[in-house]
Parts: sequence; structure tokens; C-alpha cells
Amino acid sequence: MLKKLGLTAATALALAFTSQYAAAEELSVATFVPPTHESNVGVFAWFGEEIEKRSGGTLTMKLYPAGQLGSGPVQQYKRAVEGVGDITFGLAALTPTLFPKTMLAILPGKATDGEDSTRRIWAVYDEYLADEWSDVKLLALGTAAGSVLVGNRDVSTLEGMQGAKVVPFANTTIPMLQGMGAVPVALPVDEHYTGLSTGLIDAVVTTLNNLMPPWNLDDVVDYAVVNTPATFQVAFIAMNRERYEGLSDEHRAIIDEIAGLPMSLELAASFQHADDMALDWVNAQLDSGDMNFEWIVVSDEERAKMEDALLAGMEEIYADYTDRGIGNAQEIYEALNQ
Repeated sequence: MLKKLGLTAATALALAFTSQYAAAEELSVATFVPPTHESNVGVFAWFGEEIEKRSGGTLTMKLYPAGQLGSGPVQQYKRAVEGVGDITFGLAALTPTLFPKTMLAILPGKATDGEDSTRRIWAVYDEYLADEWSDVKLLALGTAAGSVLVGNRDVSTLEGMQGAKVVPFANTTIPMLQGMGAVPVALPVDEHYTGLSTGLIDAVVTTLNNLMPPWNLDDVVDYAVVNTPATFQVAFIAMNRERYEGLSDEHRAIIDEIAGLPMSLELAASFQHADDMALDWVNAQLDSGDMNFEWIVVSDEERAKMEDALLAGMEEIYADYTDRGIGNAQEIYEALNQ
């Protein structure tokens, strides 16, 4: 009898170890950006540490940067839906027809920076945006601020904007640039340097950190203009829904605790950290007198004029949304900017 009990206990112990081993999960994370990108060293480093700590090491992640699970940024949402990666990082503006209501968060408004914009998104997410993301488990939706105009033409006034060939932060903002008198030009970020150096374009709306490596726009511009109405790049981190639902209750609970506003703020902070480093660099250049371009802070009076001019493009945007069957675009935009 004792021998039988001993065997039973041993079997139970072996099953416990087997169960514990089987419960261990590693989540693959597919991203198109290089390993040193701010999202990888910021939000994904944080995410990996959090899930491992909260799960006692039974839930981990493995990063596949630089397109290892599929090249190019455009298919990142599709890769999440199809499970090419358990989790993917992407930019909503690259597939704007999938997320038309989310695209309204790109437009200039009352948001002052990425964190502010991200909080505004999540304040209206359940009511207005959630249905656009129902095919995945959305982990994060956060923004980077396009807070600077850099180029070889002084566009710090409405007068200077007239006829200027400007690359927008996202195509959604084209009517608003036109409202200020600019001529929007579509050009991918990896062509901004050449476009500015050859005169193909006059300016680009971009993030502060793009003045520095790897883009080095400071090499080819004469002006950097700040305190203009900010536009935003909406980035997402999405998880394959079947993969999420297949996790244990414990692991799903951990994901639920992290997903949403907490992870979105970490995403926004990753972008902001890169801009903060760039601003420190700019200030050091200004202090030393080594700046090779003019740093212009737009006056509040001139900014107010720009904001009024931007509104001229909003009616066109609302009309376009109505034509696409979204009649409450103005309501959503106003909710984002309460």
C-alpha cells in the first residue's frame, strides 16, 4: 500500500512539473524597426520585464526586429490578425482605410504632446474607436508628436507657408496644410533627406529626433520651426486574438492589466524620450553656437493664426468622412479635443 502511495505521489509530482513546463509561454514580437529603435529599447523592453516579473518567468517575449518575421511596415496589422507574429508593432496611418476614425487623432487640436494625445485617445476609445480594432487584442495605441517643421524655407508664419512644398506627418492632414496655404507633397521618411537637399521639397513636418541620426536632417536644413500646431503619428501594438484567448487565465489577466492606457503611455514615453534627447542636443548646440540651422519659436499670436487657418481644411475632412459613410467624424474629433 505504501509503495502504491509512493508511486501515486511521484506521478502527481511529475505531472505537476510537466504542467508547469507546458504552461510556460513565449510571445513573438514582430517589428519592422531596427533593434535600437526607441520602441524596442522603451516599451518592448518594459513589456518583456513586466510580463516575466508578473508571471514568475512563465510568460516571456522574444523580439524579432528589422522585419525578421516579414519585411516592410505596411503589413504589420495583417501579420497580427493572421498570427505571423503573436504581437506586432505598426503605424495606423500606413493602412488608413482600416482605421478611419482613429486617424482623427492625427489631426492638430488641443493635444500638446504624445502623452496628452494618447490620454485623449483612450478617453474616447471605448465609445468611438474600439470597433476598428476588434480583430485583434489591442495592447497599445499611442502617439508620437510631429512638433517641428524643418526645411530650407522659413515657414514660421502664414505668409511663409504660402506655396511652400511641405511633407505632412500623415496624409490625413493634407487639407489642413492646404488651409494654411502650403502645397502638400507625399514623400516617405527615408527620402526626406534627399528631398530637402535637392530642393524637391521645402519642409517636412517631423519629430525632433529626426534631426539626429539615423535621419540626420540637421545636415540639410536651414530652419527648424517649433510651437506650430502639432500633428501626431498613431502607433499600435496588436496581439493575435486567438493567441491571446489561448493563454491561461493567469497569463491573460497579466496581459489585461498591462494593455490599454498603461502600455500606451509607455509607447508614447518611448517616442518622447527620443525627442527629449534631441532637445537636449539642440540646447547644447544653441549654447555652444555650433548650430548649423536657425531655431525659430513661433509666437503665440502667429500660432493662433495658423490654428484658425487649419480649420479651413476641417470641413473638407468632415465631408470626405461623410462620403465614406462616417457621419460622426466631427463628433469624434471634438470628443478628442474637449
